[in-house]
Amino acid sequence: MTIRAKKALAKKILVRAPNWIGDQLLALPFFYFLRQAYPHAEITVSCVPWVQSIQFKNWVDRVIPLTQPEGNDLWSKFRAWESSARTLRKYGPFDLGICLPQSFSSAWILARARVSKRRGYHADGRGFLLNEGLEGRNLESLHRSEEYVQLLSREIPNPGSVRDFWGVPPENPLDDGIPGVLSEFDPAAAWPEVVPIDPPIEKYWVLAPGSMAESRKWSEAAWVGLARKVSQETSYKGLIVGGSLESPLAQRLSQDSSLRLEDWTHRGVASSYWKIFRRAQFSVCNDSGLAHLASLCGSQIQVVWGAGRVQKTRPIGPGSVRLTVNPTECWPCERNECLRVAGQKLECLSGISPEAVWKEISSGLR
Repeated sequence: MTIRAKKALAKKILVRAPNWIGDQLLALPFFYFLRQAYPHAEITVSCVPWVQSIQFKNWVDRVIPLTQPEGNDLWSKFRAWESSARTLRKYGPFDLGICLPQSFSSAWILARARVSKRRGYHADGRGFLLNEGLEGRNLESLHRSEEYVQLLSREIPNPGSVRDFWGVPPENPLDDGIPGVLSEFDPAAAWPEVVPIDPPIEKYWVLAPGSMAESRKWSEAAWVGLARKVSQETSYKGLIVGGSLESPLAQRLSQDSSLRLEDWTHRGVASSYWKIFRRAQFSVCNDSGLAHLASLCGSQIQVVWGAGRVQKTRPIGPGSVRLTVNPTECWPCERNECLRVAGQKLECLSGISPEAVWKEISSGLR
């Protein structure tokens, strides 16, 4: 991938960041190339509060959280959009604004913040708000990371495949592999304000059972089965990580001493777990934001994959990523809730056995 030799003239840039942890982490190549294209520009990021801690501070100058609506009605949302735009105007005027989410509100806020050039994909009826709009006809065939980088097509004429951003690791000690743009991710530089959680001294594995969608959550019984298998086959203890929503499950699993699991949930923001993932023997996750975090931090990761589209949102990073999938006739539906009848409900996940997951993990243990 190459950056144009002639740097663009924008001095102040505003980026509307993705709304979800996984999408924000997949935007790392975008932010890297943006900074390469505009090395002297002042780059401001606006984002929802829950992804504020994982903005890449080594490549941006300022992060401004968006005002959150007080209710779910349209009027409350509109007032929040206007409040966010007023806040952003104080840091302008911006020469260039780029919307990574394909929402109407993201383009509205950039327009109301009086950004001169507003770039994003035509979607959600927002084309009239974008004066540098891009057609999104072929987005379904692009990985989300590539989708974001394509928004820099004026600055990067031949971006290539973002899947090769981290290169291809060597398969044996005599193999040099294929070098990438970056060899590893530096969490301490990207997240300098985050206090990382120190991992245990002894060997351990990481279990991340959370996900915002029912169609991406492996069952509690399946996690128990996997933990029992790991406990029988290795000397590793398991650390259960996640937020407050995962704490009740973690408490139940850690009560069974034969599983050798410990509850490490709700100990900090997502990015504070980077050392935990980096030093783990391996990590097992649902299709979730923490799967992307584990991959980015270099963990060997096994993802129990549900309804998502692999080609679109597979984790990418310097860590080794393997997926366990069970394709059904409706897979991948990409829905958050399964609409099938009771006997076939969540079959894409229920058809994945703990034994199958352990077999894939053990075959790749370093």
